[in-house]
This record gives sequence, structure tokens and C-alpha cells, in this order.
Amino acid sequence: MTITIISPLMLMIFYFLLLYGGVAFVQNKKFFSSAPKEVYDAVPDRKERFHGAHIIGWIIIAIAFLIFLSSFIFGAWNGIHNNFNFIEFFIRFLIMLYGMETFDIVFFDWVLLCHSDFFPNFYPEVKDIVGPHLFGFNWKPHIIHYIVYIPICAALAWLCTLF
Repeated sequence: MTITIISPLMLMIFYFLLLYGGVAFVQNKKFFSSAPKEVYDAVPDRKERFHGAHIIGWIIIAIAFLIFLSSFIFGAWNGIHNNFNFIEFFIRFLIMLYGMETFDIVFFDWVLLCHSDFFPNFYPEVKDIVGPHLFGFNWKPHIIHYIVYIPICAALAWLCTLF
């Protein structure tokens, strides 16, 4: 049970570090591809904020992906070690991915995009654009993710039961 709680927390850390590395340091407009169109259009193409910023950003992103992989490896290894069956693996992976997606909705969309100065801190051009009116702009991709995660979790669970 503890691992099933720790693994989604690791995915939340992954997701935040991915956003932070991209928005704060790499500052490539491609990181805003999932942002509202108004925000995407307002974000300028930027050079490095300071010498070495891109390297720091890419290191943060690399660490984020290591955390992402570690959470699944850790969750799978623990399940294999404890003789999980298909349903137990499936539920663990579903909790992990649904937790990550819910974190995206609550923390990224509601808190960072709609109710904080996170993005305007790095991109002052979006100060008058971001706000509560943007919440829910990406509801379709979120629904698609929730649906697609079911077969992904089933495939991961099936793979883990082979070991």
C-alpha cells in the first residue's frame, strides 16, 4: 500500500520538474504546446535567461524522466516481489497514472495557470491572459488520457505478471 502511495507522488514530482525545467530554464515555446492558444501565442521565443540556463533546464528534465521511470520500476518490482496478481498491478498502475493526471488538472491547471503568478513570473507577457477563466480549456485531452490509461495499465499489469 505504501508503494502505491509513494509511486504517484514520484510521478507528481516528475511532472512538476518537467514543467519547471521547461518553463523556467529551457524556455522553449514547444513546452507551451498544451497551453491555451492565447498563452501560447503570447509566449515569445527566448534566448537563455542567463548563461547555462538551458543546461540546468535539461538536467532538471533528465532527472524528472529518471524519477518517472523509477516510479514504474519501483512499483513493478515491489509488486513482483510481493506476488501481485493482474488486478493488483492494474489497480496500482491506474492509481499512479490517474494520480498524475489529477495532479495535472488540480495543480497545473487550477493552481499554477489560473490562480498564481507562476507563468507570469517567467513570462510577463501572459500576466493579463492567465486567470480562472482558462480552467477547463483542455478538458478533452484529460478525458482522453483517463480513457487511454486503462489499456496502458492493463498492458503494464500483464507484462508484470509474466515475471
